[in-house]
Amino acid sequence: MNQNNDFISPDTLKIGIAQIAPVWLDRERTTQKIISFIRRAADEACKLVVFGEALLPGYPFWVERTDGARFNDPVQKEIHAHYMKNAVRIEAGHLSTICETAAEKQIAVIMGCIEIPMDRGGHSLYCTLVYIDAEGRIQTTHRKLMPTYEERLTWSPGDGHGLRVNSLGDFTVGGLNCWENWMPLARTALYAQGEDLHVALWPGNVRNTEDITRFIAMESRSFVISAGGLMRNSDIPEHTPHVEKIRGNTSESELVADGGSCIAGPDGHWVVPPVAGEETLITAVIDHKLVRMERQNFDPAGHYARPDVIRMTVDRTRQNILRIKD
Repeated sequence: MNQNNDFISPDTLKIGIAQIAPVWLDRERTTQKIISFIRRAADEACKLVVFGEALLPGYPFWVERTDGARFNDPVQKEIHAHYMKNAVRIEAGHLSTICETAAEKQIAVIMGCIEIPMDRGGHSLYCTLVYIDAEGRIQTTHRKLMPTYEERLTWSPGDGHGLRVNSLGDFTVGGLNCWENWMPLARTALYAQGEDLHVALWPGNVRNTEDITRFIAMESRSFVISAGGLMRNSDIPEHTPHVEKIRGNTSESELVADGGSCIAGPDGHWVVPPVAGEETLITAVIDHKLVRMERQNFDPAGHYARPDVIRMTVDRTRQNILRIKD
């Protein structure tokens, strides 16, 4: 699916959204699928490709389908253990093939993963947004500040370490996970660092993206990419623990998450309206001139800000309970 791809100028950037389903809770097979879409986006001349929240290895859809709040339940423990086994340990090189592909194809990648980091003991899960530059280097790992509702049964709260932006051509790129995008101060932390291309990752659904994407674009006077995933019962492998319980009494083709990926311009108008129900690569060319035009009358962290009256503090320390003194 292509939008506005006829003209490229020095101010412009071609971007892609890979709206895909994972091979659910299977890290290795989902990694291969992600790599195939990175290659496809690069072959279509994209300089950035974005994937949905928690895509590698998948969003915890089982929680609401299997009585996930039942305490000390063997079913929940077994599924959670399987999730941990397939989570991403960056220190172990689980993203190395994705980084190598980004470097080979000279394309930046933003993706959502479930991280199981050693700096927090190696046994807790974090919903993490990863920014990989076109040289294949991991520049940002942002752990979701506050998991939403039932997500708290399987994910841990993150920290401010990843509230950072990165340069990409004329653009300054930042991003947040899912309902973090509703947090005014988290958005402001990125605006104040010069963000003018905001990336919002979602597990997928038009109901999440159709209002907030345009709202953030109008508030920030930035381009906003909302990248959602897909999820069907058929995407659940047979070897998944308690697969029948997770699928429930629903058809193989039923959409658990319908995508909803879209792009809004800095004036709030759609560049690409929400796309639902299909696995696809969405591409568009965005023009930095439009950011500069819209900042003429409103810049939320610049000429329209009053730091003498209102300001904020961001702690970007990577949280850890251990301080070793030898």
